[in-house]
Amino acid sequence: MRALLIAAALFAAAPAVAQSPATSLTLADAAKAPARATIIDGARWSCEGATCTASGGTPQPATRACRRVVQKFGPVTAFSYKGVELSADELAVCNA
Repeated sequence: MRALLIAAALFAAAPAVAQSPATSLTLADAAKAPARATIIDGARWSCEGATCTASGGTPQPATRACRRVVQKFGPVTAFSYKGVELSADELAVCNA
C-alpha cells in the first residue's frame, strides 16, 4: 500500500509534457494550398482549405520561416511560427 502511495505521489509531481507552440498560417488564396503534405526546412505542412498547420522544423526566426513558406505556397494573411505571431508589418515584408 505504501509503495502505491509513493508511486501516486511521484506521478502527480511529474511535470506535464509540454506541447510545442502552434505553427500555422492562412493563405491569401486557398486554391494555392498544396494537395499533399509539404516539407519546408524540416517542418511538415498540411493544409485544409486556406488554413495550414505544421509540426517540427528547424529553429529559425519566424520571419524567415514565413518567407520560406511564401516562396512555396504564395502570400499569407496570417502566420504563427512556434508561438510567434507575425504583425501586419512583418506579414507585408514576408509577402513582398
